[in-house]
Amino acid sequence: MFARIFPDRFVPVLLATILVASLLPVRGAAVPVAQGVSTAAIVFLFFLNGVRLPRDEVLHGILGWKLQGGALAFCFGAMALLGLGAQAATAPFLPATLALGFLFLGILPSTVQSATAASSLAGGNVAASVVAAALLNLIGVAASPLLFAALAGAEGEIHGQAILRIVSILLLPFIAGQLVQRWLRPWVLAHRGLATAMDRTAIAIAVYVAFSAAVVAGIWGLLDGREIGIVFAAVAMLLALSFGGAWILGGLLHLTRPDRITLLFSGAQKSIAVGAPLAATLFPPATAGMVLVPILVYHMAQLIISAWIAPGLARHAEV
Repeated sequence: MFARIFPDRFVPVLLATILVASLLPVRGAAVPVAQGVSTAAIVFLFFLNGVRLPRDEVLHGILGWKLQGGALAFCFGAMALLGLGAQAATAPFLPATLALGFLFLGILPSTVQSATAASSLAGGNVAASVVAAALLNLIGVAASPLLFAALAGAEGEIHGQAILRIVSILLLPFIAGQLVQRWLRPWVLAHRGLATAMDRTAIAIAVYVAFSAAVVAGIWGLLDGREIGIVFAAVAMLLALSFGGAWILGGLLHLTRPDRITLLFSGAQKSIAVGAPLAATLFPPATAGMVLVPILVYHMAQLIISAWIAPGLARHAEV
């Protein structure tokens, strides 16, 4: 029963992280220490992602331009516009930073592990899923902050200090991981479980520190039941439009069924692995926690939905 409710083990980890941050937030003199630990975890996370993402496979996979172009356009084009629309629709009813979180959600790249796993379970093109996830994340490291700044206007203005943090905390570790990939990637692939545990721990630390600051700033006092309900309703609408839109786009592009399944999960899923560190880099801690609320809800919901629909797609293919 637990596995059916939470088909991905990271869902209860995120829920537990939010609960602990709500009950035991970082306060006072411990804040700079926690922020330092969070920054170190983010640097390590992006270094590990650089090691793990297959650069050579991405270069070869670009030849499948119809699928990869469709995933790129949907992830950073259609989803960014859906996020912008959700921000505009919820802005009259939610705090400004919380509504901004929907736009932030829309500009993030796709997940890597969960999109590939769901595609495999559904009978999709697994090799193309790996390529799509890697390509979207390679582009997203640089493109997501720029796209957010372009669409958010004054609210998303990126100052010199933020640019320096993005380069030093996100981009340089990622590039360093790519440079040493030849030597370290075999070890990472041979210890997938350990590597996954390490990157999920880094994500949980970033979420905990950001959400702690939001709790100390009074996030639960700022949000009432009506506003929380609006967030869930908006996320549900985004999920329906993203998964439905990605599937329809695959049909319009006349993709094969395996490629269409790959586009579905690569295009509609969004990465908390990039979202949490990027929010911590772009925003003050208290603001970052509020901005992260939509992507936290979306991320947990997408994992559950993907685990539910993937077996159905596989069974339909067998008929």
